[in-house]
Amino acid sequence: MVRAGLSPGVLTLAAAGMADEEGLDKVTLSALARRFGVKDASLYAHVRSLRDLRVRVALLASEEMTDLIAAAVAGRAGKDALVGFADAYRAYALEHPGRYAATQMRFDPDEVAGSKGLARSVELTYGMLRGYGLTEPDLTDAARLLRSTFHGYVHLELSGGFGHSREVRKSWERSLDALHVLLDNWPPRPDGSD
Repeated sequence: MVRAGLSPGVLTLAAAGMADEEGLDKVTLSALARRFGVKDASLYAHVRSLRDLRVRVALLASEEMTDLIAAAVAGRAGKDALVGFADAYRAYALEHPGRYAATQMRFDPDEVAGSKGLARSVELTYGMLRGYGLTEPDLTDAARLLRSTFHGYVHLELSGGFGHSREVRKSWERSLDALHVLLDNWPPRPDGSD
């Protein structure tokens, strides 16, 4: 019997909130069932498995984060777009650490097929980088550089990995200055090949 009020969307939002409060690893079907005062088995009418639930949280987070980034880069180019993109990325990760962690899971292509958030994220990233005059394969290389830099920074920030007394925000701003200079002066491939 399906309990009134429960749905995939309701469970996904609750799991996302739980992830932000307690950490993604604490999101289990049993913990979620306890929040709703139901038996674990009741959730299977709405989600197939814990993996399914976590993928739903990741897709929700991807759409939320992409919406923030899209608003931050709208009408901007070059360094302004880069800073808007990066600041929105960082702000989302810091405000929603559990949801953000879910976006870093490795996905089977079938699990995320048709995800508007993931596809739009790629489009926004490549669109911003085209403003620097980059084309393939440099677009992909630059996108990977940005993702690894942004993710590494927020991961260290969230885990308390920056112990120096210098304000973390100041280092973030200088990192974006450096990324802008690099993107604006992207090195040519040594032999012109891939």
